[in-house]
Amino acid sequence: MHAVSEPLDVVPSRALRLWLAPLRRVFVVTGAGCSTASGIADYRDEAGSWKRSPPVTFQAFTGDAAVRRRYWARSYAGWPRFDTAAPNAAHAALASWQRSGQVSMLLTQNVDGLHQRAGSDDVVDLHGRLDSVRCLHCEDRTPRAGMQTRLAECNPDRLDAVAAFAPDGDADLERENFDTFVVPECSRCGGMLKPDVVFYGENVPRPRYEKAAAALAGSDGLLVVGSSLMVYSGYRFALMAHAAGLPIALVTRGVTRADDLATLALRADCTRVLPAALG
Repeated sequence: MHAVSEPLDVVPSRALRLWLAPLRRVFVVTGAGCSTASGIADYRDEAGSWKRSPPVTFQAFTGDAAVRRRYWARSYAGWPRFDTAAPNAAHAALASWQRSGQVSMLLTQNVDGLHQRAGSDDVVDLHGRLDSVRCLHCEDRTPRAGMQTRLAECNPDRLDAVAAFAPDGDADLERENFDTFVVPECSRCGGMLKPDVVFYGENVPRPRYEKAAAALAGSDGLLVVGSSLMVYSGYRFALMAHAAGLPIALVTRGVTRADDLATLALRADCTRVLPAALG
């Protein structure tokens, strides 16, 4: 692995440009580090360790009404800031590069939809999108904005003070008791509502994985941007690329799970490197 760190005589953007030069179809995986410059917090530090408690699991969310009340109360407080986040220079650079035809697929582990807002199309949202809400009973899907309105109607006096904003539209609140917080049910069938994202303990939908795997099979390189790949759902694409003999480049601020698989590892800010390398 050839590791390059900022600052060095070899500018990271130049190193990435040279790495990309012989490749015709590049499979791109992005993670939380691609969106931090947009004001969306990430879960892990540069060493790959949790910055805070791990997010709620699917089993806890579906099995405990108290956990659901706490989740939706915090989401209710955090959603407005998450919803107004804007794409940054990394999103814009990837969208422009995608239009050149060199990108075989843009797969993101993020749930913020910022790639699409920046103009990317045919994005695979590996872990779903937070701007959609799904009924676990009838599978009806509705906009998250509508859920925000319903939460406000059900809890007219709940203007909780936010202690800190957290990843994925979450927020730390000053209060700890959520017994009186009311969570609306599905307006169609009365079922349980959940953000249309893959929680810990859930599996990525098989069709989504198969679409991505097929695109990787038709690629001649893998570029990972802003992801530690600590979650297996993303890391397995690095394993597949390595097994197929594809070169792998990493653009991250910290360590990744695929460091020993990479041919190029840039410890750098993707919002600075990508515009210069892909422009």
